[in-house]
Amino acid sequence: MRFVLILLGCLSLIACRDFNKKAEPTAAGPLQPFQPMPIATEVRDTTNLSIAQWETTDKDFGKITEGQKLEVVFRFKNIGNKPLVISSVRPSCGCTAAEPPKEPIMPGQEGEIKGSFDSNGRVGVQNKTMVVMGNFKAQESEELHFHVEVVKKNG
Repeated sequence: MRFVLILLGCLSLIACRDFNKKAEPTAAGPLQPFQPMPIATEVRDTTNLSIAQWETTDKDFGKITEGQKLEVVFRFKNIGNKPLVISSVRPSCGCTAAEPPKEPIMPGQEGEIKGSFDSNGRVGVQNKTMVVMGNFKAQESEELHFHVEVVKKNG
């Protein structure tokens, strides 16, 4: 019975509240009515897209010994008619570092994505990916893959 009385009391306090009251301005400035946040939509500038022709997007490096650092290079040519800008390269894990070209690759010129894989503590077959973001005509990113088998170090 006590619970019912407490519940009715709370409901009556809520019901008596004035929801039509205007919000008062504060020292931070006047309050604005609630506005839903717009959905983020990124518009892609299709006038500056270009085409990368990769020598290969998949490399197999065979076997290496644990602890060895593997240098990985993916070469490409800009076969489009606009400068090719690589904005970032995101490796699939912390054992791989990648470096995009610092300057745009002009039409007809060649460029490369450099990476390095640290095999320390990574025994077994490793399948790694680097996602290259840029102004590619076909899509917003390209995926580069490499595979290596890390053999446990003797000793």
